[in-house]
Amino acid sequence: MKNNIKVERAKNNITQADLAKLANVSRQTINAMELGKYAPSVILALRLSEIFKIGVNELFELDASDWE
Repeated sequence: MKNNIKVERAKNNITQADLAKLANVSRQTINAMELGKYAPSVILALRLSEIFKIGVNELFELDASDWE
C-alpha cells in the first residue's frame, strides 16, 4: 500500500511527533507507515484522513501487489 502521509505532513507543516499525538499513536507508528512497513487499521486511516481533511483514498492507495 502506498500513502501520502509524508506529503500531507509537509503541506500542513506537521512533524511526525505532532501527527502521532493528534492520531493517538507513537511517532514510530507514523514513521513505519511512511516507510511502507506498517498498514494502518481502518480506524487509524480514518483518523488520519480527518486530521488532514482529505479522503482516505487520497491518503492511501493500493499497490498491484495488494490485489494478489
